[in-house]
Amino acid sequence: MEQEIQLNEHNKQEYPPMHTCEHIVNRTMVNLFGCGRAVSAHIERKKSKLDFALPSAPSEQEIQEIEAKVNEVISQHLDITTEFITQQEAVNRFDLKRLPENASETVRIVKVGDYDECLCIGAHVQNTAEIGTFKIISHDYKEGIFRMRFKLIQG
Repeated sequence: MEQEIQLNEHNKQEYPPMHTCEHIVNRTMVNLFGCGRAVSAHIERKKSKLDFALPSAPSEQEIQEIEAKVNEVISQHLDITTEFITQQEAVNRFDLKRLPENASETVRIVKVGDYDECLCIGAHVQNTAEIGTFKIISHDYKEGIFRMRFKLIQG
């Protein structure tokens, strides 16, 4: 008999297209700037914001590059898949600092094709084709933090 996986309860209801897009934005920022994933996130249906610790503000050309790369990934129609592993197995692959103290021994990895994988318990689309078009609507930089605000345009 297969053992049932026990995960912690999740207390948020994300909008799956926006939440999945957040994963793509995070990986894009890591790839382009060598930074960590967002230090702060506020993800909502109409618009969202992410904060990244960066040594300097991205140029306007880099802002356009972020938007273009995120949309390129979305347009690849990548499947979103999950994998369940133990915290012990995750320790060499992921930063576990954000796991709650009472986190279950089993953790869920969410993968966006081969582009991104991270620990996550939230709601996601099944394929990036369901996301829409990513649009950065504003951004600023203050005291080492780059904040971008963005929305999704359904096409």
